Amino acid sequence: MIAIRRRLAGLVQVRPAQQEIRRDVLRLALPAMGEQLLSMMVGIVDTFLVGHLGASPLAAVGLANQWIFMAMTLFGAIATGSTALIARFIGARDPQRADQVLRQSMLLAAGIGVVATFLGLLFAPSAVVLLGAEGDVVKLSTDYLRIVSSIFFFSTLMFVGNASMRGAGDTRTPLYIMLVVNVINVSVAWTAINGPFGLPRMGVVGSALGAATGRLVGGLLALSVLLRGQAGIRLRLDSLRPDWDMIRRILHVGLPTGMEQVLMRTGQMVFARILAEMGMVTYAAQQVAINALSISFMPGFGFALAATTLVGQGLGAEDPEGAERRGYVAYRMGAGLMTVIGLAIVMFPAQVMGFFTNEPEVIALGTMPLRVVGLVQPMLAASMIFTGALRGAGDTRFPMLVTGGSIWFVRLPAAYLLTLTLGWGLVGAWSAMALDFSLRGIINFFRFRSGRWKTIKV
Repeated sequence: MIAIRRRLAGLVQVRPAQQEIRRDVLRLALPAMGEQLLSMMVGIVDTFLVGHLGASPLAAVGLANQWIFMAMTLFGAIATGSTALIARFIGARDPQRADQVLRQSMLLAAGIGVVATFLGLLFAPSAVVLLGAEGDVVKLSTDYLRIVSSIFFFSTLMFVGNASMRGAGDTRTPLYIMLVVNVINVSVAWTAINGPFGLPRMGVVGSALGAATGRLVGGLLALSVLLRGQAGIRLRLDSLRPDWDMIRRILHVGLPTGMEQVLMRTGQMVFARILAEMGMVTYAAQQVAINALSISFMPGFGFALAATTLVGQGLGAEDPEGAERRGYVAYRMGAGLMTVIGLAIVMFPAQVMGFFTNEPEVIALGTMPLRVVGLVQPMLAASMIFTGALRGAGDTRFPMLVTGGSIWFVRLPAAYLLTLTLGWGLVGAWSAMALDFSLRGIINFFRFRSGRWKTIKV
């Protein structure tokens, strides 16, 4: 009887702790999910508006966005290092060091933003041709890439600034910033594409103007919030000079993530090049299907960001067991939500595709691939959320090796075999992608379960 009472007392103590963990995860994950949804909405809106102009404009935007996503990988290296270090210092109750990380991160962001702008403007035509653009797609894609590249400086400030706020535990402010970005993007893009009230119809150029204007304003808003110290950290300009030791620490954590993203993006470019061999209509279907699938990515991104912050703060507070519990809770909640979305995609793929385009051939090509990846959502969730947890601990090299190895030695060979050799088309390419997601999910789960990340120094 006494043993039973003790067991019941233990359960009473555990439940509130578990409920508190869930609240912490949701407090960070829900706004982060909204932010990521709004971030993806910039590309989704572009696809939606341009998708009704035909296959060539749709393919042009998709090819240009491959290089824009590549530029984001440069920003991601700084963002990951900033999030992990700020989370550690906030968990250790050392706000001054957190502000120091912010200053150095924004300095790095400004420098990389300038370089990325220059490269985008100079090499846009060659870049889109390298991915297989032909005919009128070359000019359309070049125009889009140059316009969006012109504001990379502000995009970087927004990207790194929002990541720094999340490291401090503020996921709501980045959500509000991305809401403003989307309102501006939709307003400008719709007006410039359709030309109401006698205004000129600008097509793909109009879509690019909407994305560029929204991100420019987003960068200015993030900078304003950080200068005023409204997100738990403050950007102070009085000592805005390089601190090479802190820069080294940021890059020590962030560069492996940057390299991971480079390996992933270059792999995706080769993947896109394989698909381009099957024609622009097939590539247009790929672009629409990816944007449709990105709806299911949203919970993964949100719970991964929550795991990054909570694991980092837990280790900063010298509570590795609490950090581990929060990582598992983030996965269970995120995987559950992604599974529900995946089942909806499996059941109604044509309707999802039809939301983005009215081209019957594009819809028909994308329906079955969506079903394939919809079935592996729990594995995709594991890949995203456990990677986020490992990043929060500063364990960024292992996910880099897993991602690079899986994409280059599993996805790409399988895609080439199934599409161009066996003739499975887009279904074969997405089967290879599903295999890649599953493999990464399993390996990253076992890495997190091993607990080796608990002793990593940042």
